[in-house]
Amino acid sequence: MSPETTAPRSLAEALRARDDASLSALLRSRPDLITPVPTDLTQLATRAGTRASVVRALERLDRFALQTAEALAVAPEPATYDELLGLLAGDDGDPTVTAAYPHALGTLREQALVWGGDDRLRLVRTARELLAPSPQHPSPTGLGPTVGESTAGMSPGRIQEIVAAAGLPSTHDSVSAVASLSALFSDRARMSNLLDEAPAEAVEVLSRLVWGPPYGQVTAEPAAHLRWLIGRGLLLPTGPGTVVLPREVALHLRAGRAHRVTEPVAPAVEAATTHRPQVVDAAAAGQAYTTLATVEELLKDWHEGGPAVLRAGGLSVRDLKRTAVALDVSEPVAAFWVELAHAAGLVASDGEAEERYAATPAYDEWLELPSAERWTRLASAWLAATRTAGLVGGRDTKDRTLSALGPGLDRSAAPEVRHRVLTLLAALPEGATPAADSVLARLYWERPQRGARPSPEDLRARLARWTLSEAELLGVTGRGALSAQGRALLGLPEAAGAKGAEPSGPGDKLPAHKRHHPVTAPAPHSPAERAAAAARASRLLAPLLPEPLDHVLLQADLTAVAPGPLERPLADTLGVLADIESKGGATVYRFTPGSVRRALDAGRSASDLHAFLTAHSRTPIPQPLTYLIDDVARRHGHLRIGAASAYVRCDDDAVLSEILADKRSQGLGLRRLAPTVLAAQADPAALLAGLRSMGFAPAAESAEGDVLITRAHAHRTPPRTAPEPVPEGPPVPDATLLGAAIRAIRAGDLASTTPRKADAAGHRPGDGELPRTSSAETLATMQAAVMTGEAVWIGYVNAEGAASQRVIAPIRVEGGFVTAYDHTADEVRTYPLHRVTGVAELADDQP
Repeated sequence: MSPETTAPRSLAEALRARDDASLSALLRSRPDLITPVPTDLTQLATRAGTRASVVRALERLDRFALQTAEALAVAPEPATYDELLGLLAGDDGDPTVTAAYPHALGTLREQALVWGGDDRLRLVRTARELLAPSPQHPSPTGLGPTVGESTAGMSPGRIQEIVAAAGLPSTHDSVSAVASLSALFSDRARMSNLLDEAPAEAVEVLSRLVWGPPYGQVTAEPAAHLRWLIGRGLLLPTGPGTVVLPREVALHLRAGRAHRVTEPVAPAVEAATTHRPQVVDAAAAGQAYTTLATVEELLKDWHEGGPAVLRAGGLSVRDLKRTAVALDVSEPVAAFWVELAHAAGLVASDGEAEERYAATPAYDEWLELPSAERWTRLASAWLAATRTAGLVGGRDTKDRTLSALGPGLDRSAAPEVRHRVLTLLAALPEGATPAADSVLARLYWERPQRGARPSPEDLRARLARWTLSEAELLGVTGRGALSAQGRALLGLPEAAGAKGAEPSGPGDKLPAHKRHHPVTAPAPHSPAERAAAAARASRLLAPLLPEPLDHVLLQADLTAVAPGPLERPLADTLGVLADIESKGGATVYRFTPGSVRRALDAGRSASDLHAFLTAHSRTPIPQPLTYLIDDVARRHGHLRIGAASAYVRCDDDAVLSEILADKRSQGLGLRRLAPTVLAAQADPAALLAGLRSMGFAPAAESAEGDVLITRAHAHRTPPRTAPEPVPEGPPVPDATLLGAAIRAIRAGDLASTTPRKADAAGHRPGDGELPRTSSAETLATMQAAVMTGEAVWIGYVNAEGAASQRVIAPIRVEGGFVTAYDHTADEVRTYPLHRVTGVAELADDQP
């Protein structure tokens, strides 16, 4: 314990006494303090006390650390270590609270929210203003104002009446009277004796106010039991018809506790069910394969250009519904897949005049990767993305609908919540599925809302629920438990799940003072760390994914069964030749006249199709399929359609007569130009569709009379980068930046606090005050310092107009510049003399 004479008098002095490791911990936990780097420790302390920074720091405290700060806000200022502990542990001294208290107080000290020795603990003023009770902003403790605050506007005569009614001797002034009354209410024995005399109805009134809110209403003529309370100051008036329970009285009734329920230990994450790890990994791998297939199907659906971009940005409700139908999923799930592809940089707007969504060139590169690597690309993008698909369909602050791929979906807390939820899953035994409610309770304890209880509408709770469902969709978890590849993706060691990365239940062997604080696994920050984690996840997943097959099983009912994933060329060709009928562990393709005609339109001949099926079928080609291909091929191209507006020609004039006689052709505007040629008012595409609907198999032809081969033309956007996550505040500084910042702050503090010699007029510049000297005096002092080798203190204004003070040791003065060793920057620099505001010598007792 430091002597009273050396106790810090301000937060700046407390920071000045810290070592570099402690300052690094502060800047790492509150990165906003380093943006930009403060010039000295006084500026760092000022920035640490600003409202925005304090609010951000309070929001990142765990439940017990926040309760400790709330208790200090209602304690006397300054408070002692034991006084604050008493407010948390109560008169009975809860041992669990007592064990966890040093760590919570240490957290507040580390984050510069509390300063001072153990005999004079002070909460940063802004934090006290935010947490202390007031009529406009009640304290989460439920406590009201002190006796001194409640009697501030009361007449001296009335105060003396209350003192006399409470059985205390009268005093000569109000200050001593209020102090006497406060001492009575804070004395457990005397207070118990006073309440023993209270009517039963009065005790009932106090019991209703004791845990808050502490304010109550009284009539102009209160009942006898209320008069008894008001007369003795157990209830004090705050306005006409309003009374308040003084803080000291409430603390006596609460047995000294500031909170009704103190939560020193994090709630355990409970396991709902347990599966074998192999089952979990296999289920997750199966879902990972489904993820790849779904994303490919989505981009195939948008192959020739996807939905149009809304004027305000994003996907329309109609297009999202159509995409959900195409993927055979619900609309929220379709929104997740669309956003996932966007986060991975696989889909974007094409930027054309009539904007549409389309695959990016990165999608083609992604398709060439091994399956496991493609999955890790998607999973890594999801883990780091701030865009939140769960918000799609909701409303923004202006009551506008939030659309998929549209603006307003970024939530900066999403990556941190995802990582934390998955880390909690990793702390359970391998194969354990958590109870969702216990995960939400744990997250709320780690990041509570000030003055509120957990709510289903809380953003972090919704993010956590979405994380659990999205991780299962993506294959990061299997049957609700974290998979081996999911654990690797987090950068956790493989044994973390078996040994437990942190406490998960009351039976843990860790002591309570360690068990109360959440142990979080650091997320991979650098690109190298993320790449290493993704590579390890890919290695673990690869053996679990099914190998692509080079064959199908043809059946007599004009279907083909793919018993697993197909090699890409086979899948692409089969997707043209047949329609997908059902998906699952095996995919069923159905051959139809339309699908065969589609393959012929793509330039395949009947012999090509027979050869393809023979090469890739493990079963003989069924006769019905052979007949189907030959029959469609025989009729394919028998009719030719070109552009006149459009025309139909056929060597068999009987076929043309049949078309003209069919009533269904009337809408096409057909008329005979020659025995083998019909002209049409419809365009070629409409004519093709119309004749095919009538059961014919026409083929389109070019202006030269050749059959047109129609293939789907891939539409790609120009090169696009994946959307950047929107960070939650400034990024955590790395070790290099922290080291440089601390050196700069220390040097700047040296420059601002080093004593200076008084000038000729006897004036000694104070802290933060730039020296002012004439140009001649500045030059003479610099030249003298070069000869003596002494350091001097200068004021300097840079090219941007920012003023600073520095301690330098001049080496050379020439040509209007001074070259000197700058203690502030810890390097040799050259400064233009015309930018030096003045120079002062340091005091003789300084090194």
